[in-house]
Amino acid sequence: MVMMPLHREEFARRGPRGLTLVEILVVLSLIAVVTGVAVMGSMQLPSARLRGSVTMITSAIKVAFTRATATSKTVRLVMDLDRRAIWLEESSAPMLVQSKDKSPAAGADPVTAAERAALEDGEKLLKGPQIPRPRFKPIKSVGFGDSVASKGGRPLGRGVSFRSVQTAHDDTVRKEGRAYLYFWPGGLTERASIQLHIGEGADETTLTLAVAPLTGKVTVKAGAAELELPTDDTTASDRTDNGY
Repeated sequence: MVMMPLHREEFARRGPRGLTLVEILVVLSLIAVVTGVAVMGSMQLPSARLRGSVTMITSAIKVAFTRATATSKTVRLVMDLDRRAIWLEESSAPMLVQSKDKSPAAGADPVTAAERAALEDGEKLLKGPQIPRPRFKPIKSVGFGDSVASKGGRPLGRGVSFRSVQTAHDDTVRKEGRAYLYFWPGGLTERASIQLHIGEGADETTLTLAVAPLTGKVTVKAGAAELELPTDDTTASDRTDNGY
C-alpha cells in the first residue's frame, strides 16, 4: 500500500500537533530543576564570600608566623574593622607587648587618633623615662604588604565584616577601629578570636577564627566563639590542638 503525501490544504485542516502530557511534565521538571539550582546557588554565594575571607586571613596569619620566625623581626597583622581590610607590618626593633594595654597597638608606636589618646592616658599614670616604642611599616614584596596597605589593605569579601576581634594582649573586645595580632621571632603569637559575619538578623552567618599561641594554627568554628584565656589550673599544653 502506497502512502500518499498530505496536501497542504489537508494539513491545514488538521492543525499543528499539540504537546502530550509526558512532554509537558518533562518541561515542567526541567524548569523546576533549573530554578532550584539558581536559588541554591544564590544562597551559597554569601557563604562562599565568607569562607573566602576566612581563607585570606588564615593565609595572612601563616605568612606572618613564618616571616617572624625567618627574619627574627616582630610582625603584626593589622585588621582595619571600619574599612574591612587587612595587611601585614613588621618592626625593625624588638618589642614586648604590654599586657592589657589600653591601646590596641600594645606597646608599638600609636598610629590612629584613638591609639594616641589611649597611650596618653596610660602615660599619665606612669613616671620615669619611657622606652621608645618601635615603629611598624608595611612589609615589602608580600601579598599582604606595602602595596596592599597603600590601597587601604586587602579587603574582605563583598558583604563580609568583622564582628569582633579579641587578642590576649588587649583588654578590649574590638568592634571598630583597628585590631592587631602580633607574631614574635622563634615561632610565637598570641591567642586570638577573630569573628567574621555576613548578613543581618536571622540571615546572619558568623564564623570564628581561633588562633593557637605556640603554633599559629587557625581553627575555624561555626558561630561566635569568644576568646578563651588559660586559667591557673589549666594543665593542657598550649600546643594541644584545642582551637586556641
